[in-house]
Amino acid sequence: MHIHLLQHGPDHGPARLTDWLTSMGHSYTIFHLYAGELTPRPGECDALIVLNGPEELINQPPDWFKAEEKLINRYLDGQKPLLGIGLGAHWIARALGAVVAPGTYPETGWHTVTLAPESSLDLPEVFTAFMWHRYVFSLPDDAFPLGGSEAAPVQGFSWDGGRVVGLLCHLEVTPASVEQLLNTPQQPSASSSTTSRYLQDDAQINENPNRFIHLAPLLDRIMTQWLKAA
Repeated sequence: MHIHLLQHGPDHGPARLTDWLTSMGHSYTIFHLYAGELTPRPGECDALIVLNGPEELINQPPDWFKAEEKLINRYLDGQKPLLGIGLGAHWIARALGAVVAPGTYPETGWHTVTLAPESSLDLPEVFTAFMWHRYVFSLPDDAFPLGGSEAAPVQGFSWDGGRVVGLLCHLEVTPASVEQLLNTPQQPSASSSTTSRYLQDDAQINENPNRFIHLAPLLDRIMTQWLKAA
């Protein structure tokens, strides 16, 4: 299969996703929309991945988002696999009619996700994932929830028999990609009326490198199920 990936910022790349695609014999093209590259046409690939990006784009979408929004809707109306991560999941959820808004608590670092009993995704009942968000989304109509963390009850969803998947949590990160996030000027933060109990500092995030290794099989399970749903 040939996969298209839409990137929305220099510090929000595909991380381990491209390694997984290559290892499974898939080819891919990354479209750097933030750098002026045009949005691809829907018929030019077998599946689409909408990557993470700066959260300020949620309420202040750039000019190029109109073309991307049209592409997302074309995929929702079609039969090809569509995956959204972080910002990409927000945009897919919104296109499906979900509410996207700031959560009660921002969430960064490593947090526990409890799988929803009705989840259609084959994942452990409890697992640790990387978080990097201030905004959350509600569960779209006709979607199955992935599960939730203490700070965000909807950490993802599947829709249309698993052909469409949205992930608020991150299973694709690597030490290098997280280092980029830690160096970005705009990071998820608590408002003056909330606490920062779910915000981890750099030392907490990097204290156990094995966490990144443990994400690899989780990513493999998600990606394999997603592409099989086609």
